[in-house]
Amino acid sequence: MDFKDELSERVKIVDEYMENFLPSDKYPKEIFEAMRYSVFAGGKRLRPIMVMEACNAFGGDWKDSMSFACAIEMIHTYSLIHDDLPALDNDDYRRGRLTSHKVFGENMAILAGDALLHHAFETMAQACVKFNDIKYTKAMLDIAHGAGVYGMVAGQVVDVLSEGKDINKETLDFIHENKTAAMIIGALKAGAEIGGACEEDIAKIERAGKLIGVAFQIQDDILDVISTFDKLGKPIHSDEKNNKITYASMFGVERASEMVSEMSDEAVEILKSMNANTDFLVKLTNYLIKRDS
Repeated sequence: MDFKDELSERVKIVDEYMENFLPSDKYPKEIFEAMRYSVFAGGKRLRPIMVMEACNAFGGDWKDSMSFACAIEMIHTYSLIHDDLPALDNDDYRRGRLTSHKVFGENMAILAGDALLHHAFETMAQACVKFNDIKYTKAMLDIAHGAGVYGMVAGQVVDVLSEGKDINKETLDFIHENKTAAMIIGALKAGAEIGGACEEDIAKIERAGKLIGVAFQIQDDILDVISTFDKLGKPIHSDEKNNKITYASMFGVERASEMVSEMSDEAVEILKSMNANTDFLVKLTNYLIKRDS
C-alpha cells in the first residue's frame, strides 16, 4: 500500500473517533458548531497519528491511545484558532477556508478554542479513570507539558515578543522547539508510554521528536516562501507580513532545506535504534520533509 494511502486510513480513524468526542447535537449548539468547524476543517492529523503509531511501535493497542490522540488534536486546533485571531497572526484563511473568527466572530472563536482545550483534558482524564494505570497519567502529563507554559505557550509568547526584532538563532530555536516541537514530543512520548516503552526508549523518542518538530517547522517556513495559497490553504508570505524571522530568512531557503534533511536523517537514525517497530514513524518522518503543503 502507498504511504499516502496508509496515512489516509489513519486520518479516517482519527476523524471517526473525533466524531464521538465532539457531538453535534448538544446545547448550546453554537459552541459545538464552532469547535467542529475548525476540528473538521481537513487537518493532517499528524499529532494524533504519532500518538497511535508510537503506541503501536512498542506493542500497545492503538485503540487504548485514542482518547489521548484525539485530545492532542483538540489542543492543536485550539492553538490554531487563537493563533489566527487579530491579536496574534490576524489570518483570514486556514486549511483553505475562512478562519473561525471570520465565521463565528472573535468572541465565539476565543470560546471555541477555550472549549477545545478544556474538553481535551476532560477526555484524557476520563481515560485515566477508566484504565486506572499510571502510564495513562504519564501520557496526559506528556501532552500537558508539551502544550503549556514549558512548551507550546512559551514558544508562542517568545514568537509574539520577537515580531519585528532582529532575533538570533538561539531565540529562533527556542521558538521552534517550544511552539512546534514540544507538542510533537508530547504526542510521541504519550503514545510510547501507553505502548509500554522503557525509559531508555522514552528518552530516545523525545530526542527524535525534537528533531522532527523543528524540521517540520522549518519546512513550514520554507513553504510560506515558495508555495502557493492553493497548496497550503492559507496565505503565503505571512511570516514576512508579520515581520517574523525564520530559518528561511535567516539562512536562505537552500540552506534551510539542507537543515531539514539533516535533522530528519538524525531523527530517523534514532527511531531505528529503538527496541520497537518504528517503520511507520520512519516513513512519516521522511514524508514530512518532502511535503509541499
